[in-house]
Amino acid sequence: MKPTNTNNPNHFHKVVDCQWACPAHTDVPEYIRKIAQGDFTQAYMLNRESNIFPGILGRVCDRPCEPACRRGRTNQKPVAICRLKRVAADHRGDISAHMPIIPKNKNGKRVALIGAGCASLAVANDLMPIGYECTIFEALKEPGGLMRSNIPSFRLPANVLNEEINAIVDMGADLRLNHPIESMKSLLAEGYDAVFVGTGAPKGKELKLPGREEATANIHIGITWLESVAFGHLDAIGKRVLIIGVGNTAMDCCRTSLRLGAKDVKVMARKPRDFFKASDWELEDAEEENVEIIVNHSPKEFVLEDGRLVGMKFEQVEYDIEYGRIVNQWTTGEIVVPCDDVILAIGQENAFPWIERDLGMEFDQWEVPVVDETTFESTLPGVFFGGDSAFGPKNIIWAVEHGHQAAISIHRHCQGKALTERLPVLMNLGSRKMGMHEWSFSNDFDPAARRKMEHVELDQRFKDLTTEVELGFTAEQAQQEVERCLNCDIQTVFFDSLCIECDACLDICPTQCLTITTNADKGDLFGQLRAPRREPEQPLYVSEPLKQTTRVMVKDENLCLHCSLCAERCPTAAWDMQKSGFEFPRAIDHNGTS
Repeated sequence: MKPTNTNNPNHFHKVVDCQWACPAHTDVPEYIRKIAQGDFTQAYMLNRESNIFPGILGRVCDRPCEPACRRGRTNQKPVAICRLKRVAADHRGDISAHMPIIPKNKNGKRVALIGAGCASLAVANDLMPIGYECTIFEALKEPGGLMRSNIPSFRLPANVLNEEINAIVDMGADLRLNHPIESMKSLLAEGYDAVFVGTGAPKGKELKLPGREEATANIHIGITWLESVAFGHLDAIGKRVLIIGVGNTAMDCCRTSLRLGAKDVKVMARKPRDFFKASDWELEDAEEENVEIIVNHSPKEFVLEDGRLVGMKFEQVEYDIEYGRIVNQWTTGEIVVPCDDVILAIGQENAFPWIERDLGMEFDQWEVPVVDETTFESTLPGVFFGGDSAFGPKNIIWAVEHGHQAAISIHRHCQGKALTERLPVLMNLGSRKMGMHEWSFSNDFDPAARRKMEHVELDQRFKDLTTEVELGFTAEQAQQEVERCLNCDIQTVFFDSLCIECDACLDICPTQCLTITTNADKGDLFGQLRAPRREPEQPLYVSEPLKQTTRVMVKDENLCLHCSLCAERCPTAAWDMQKSGFEFPRAIDHNGTS
């Protein structure tokens, strides 16, 4: 195999599994170390560089980083990355001195942002520091988009939402509430230099079954129903409620129903639990509140008596599953489940009736604008999309990253530069050596289990909609949890010219991730490793030929715990522990570039 090119940032970046998995590439290990040092403000600001909403995402992020956490490969639960983000947000100091400086003299460019959700706010956050005038149009009476209207306050308190949104709006955005855009053509006529569409996926999917029209008063579309609750238009529901669907919106609907007076809430799922879209922790929280989740029931009909909804008829379904895929299904019977209300939470769709079809913007077969996945520009130059409105429903952290990338494109568009010519990701490596066997990070392996998040007692949760259920980590819990991080960004950097092939590093390595062997092609080299290769997608480091025997040092990055023992044991300092820092370009970095 050829020597690994460690000058390519992707090699070491991929080793930091949590950061690699995060769409916004938050430097997770570094902010965890800041928390360990008690520097909550710097931990918060380090988060904010990439995700802009640490307090919000510390509560409701979909956590793509956690399944990737290397801790999971030690047969333990991942580090509580999301909840540690909340620790930084809850305990930080005043951040006003750390926020971007907004120039008094603007650059003469005006950008319209449609929708005051996470994607539009991310765009404004990136463009205002380089002189853009940003006008945000929001149809609702408060900003936040689906963060405000669809995430219940018992999960995301309004004060947290307001504080982080205001931090962006207060940079100088012109926020126009109760101001829906009803015509793209009219907006373009106002002379904006660019338009960004961040309207989310505001249309809930329907379930057209017999009885739907007759029982419409007691059948609700999930996201619309949640919005009505959030803005105080609805404060009650029937005693027996069925939720159709098992995504995260369904979990919010069932838990909200309990707080509006429902006593018997059932979530009805067509498929087995392994096929649910809801996050595991969302399901656990719902079941802790005595929500019953019923699998293998396919909706067939709304049942009415004297014109009133009294239940739903379901087909009972069984499945043959092979290798995680359904290969066959059949019906075993029918059942009627009594209910007073039904909430449909079976998905969301984009809706663009306000975009005229004669503007030169191309739409696909689902009547959604065609958007470039790199630049986020539509086929109409100067009009950009991001978040759920670009590629369908995902989550907040994806929308934020869309906003970062769209802001780069908008800036380059307004400067007359090619949108596809973007700055590369940069990497810095810096030694963490403080002495012969001392490092500027805690490198002991802590066998402690993941800290448990404490919740408000059940009998206290349902008194009102604003009682936050999760209490957050105590100082002691945070102190214990940060020590579980394996510091995957502190890389084992090898200098082949210093290696004397004494095998000391091989002898001391606790996971046998190191091998010195004769080089070979990929298949043969894999067979020579001291430990079986378990994760083919993880990088394999191969050195230049060693000067003593022309063998190579091979390291399986999947098995490495970043414990530093190889660097401590090496008599020639051929191994060093170096922090890998990555710089992901934002719009401001493209300021002045060609």
